[in-house]
Amino acid sequence: MASTGLATHDTDTRPLSLEDESFEVDAGGALAAPEVRVLCMGMQQHAQRLDRALAESVPEFSRSYLQQLLALGAVSLNGVPVVKSAQKVKAGDRVCLEMRPTLQSQAFRPELMAIDVVYEDDHLLVVNKPAGLVVHPAPGNWSGTLLNGLMGRDPGAAQVPRAGIVHRLDKDTSGCLVVAKNDLAHQNLSEQLAKRTLKRTYIALVHGVIQHNVGTIEAPIGRDKSDRQKMTVTSMNARPALTHFKVLKRYEAYTLVECQLDTGRTHQIRVHFQYINYPIVGDPKYSIKKTLETQGQCLHAQRIEFIHPRTKEVMQFEAEMPEVFKQVLEELDKA
Repeated sequence: MASTGLATHDTDTRPLSLEDESFEVDAGGALAAPEVRVLCMGMQQHAQRLDRALAESVPEFSRSYLQQLLALGAVSLNGVPVVKSAQKVKAGDRVCLEMRPTLQSQAFRPELMAIDVVYEDDHLLVVNKPAGLVVHPAPGNWSGTLLNGLMGRDPGAAQVPRAGIVHRLDKDTSGCLVVAKNDLAHQNLSEQLAKRTLKRTYIALVHGVIQHNVGTIEAPIGRDKSDRQKMTVTSMNARPALTHFKVLKRYEAYTLVECQLDTGRTHQIRVHFQYINYPIVGDPKYSIKKTLETQGQCLHAQRIEFIHPRTKEVMQFEAEMPEVFKQVLEELDKA
């Protein structure tokens, strides 16, 4: 075979999805035999690290997925299994990839679960997500997520990006979440989210008594350098974030507020209220105060408003506040 300087493929097989690393399943629901790809390294890959050579040769796959294949022993070099990503390759080397499912790919499977549906039609549904439910599979939560439940409820959800999920709520945040049932609705709702015409209203109970009736918190949010599991207000590698709020009720040591987001940063409301020294009651990550007995954080996505992708009608829905949140407010009213 004449060398072209590029890696060549001995097989021309169907590529996996970049978004979800999905795999074909057989009629019984089991994963089908993994696809095998054989690559011939060209001069362009000569003396490169194996992981870099693979990333160049099969750019349709993420580097993290290729590294997982190496860790699984699913990569062989000239017929010998290899697990070290730093191993160098030479022009003419043959690399065999066994496209095994990873934990992430196996996460995109249907599961039966109860879903509280607020509204549904042929194009979308609005659900009331309970606190404690993860929206999308991620490290530490590869199953039992809302995505799994949506796929279990409707097999057609597997044909829509992310099973139709347009936006997310934190695990311990309850409330309204809109889900698309087809590509058109998903694209339209995603555009509305980007253009900020999809409006979300939250109810939160915070520590401390906020004196002004309305306010806006404008502070950029980025990853906390000292704790990668947390977000923080920072100027380093941060994105703009804007939260509007108004006071609904004041208690002796707490304030009930309504919040609207102009942006949708990770943990935005929680980070912003911690930043102004009024952390969310019951927040295990951003509030160190334990003055109230709560079962989870007091943050609820009460209302969502958007334009229907098909009818163009303005739609608005509300999700009932969880009983545990109601009980906290009832106790405060009695005090």
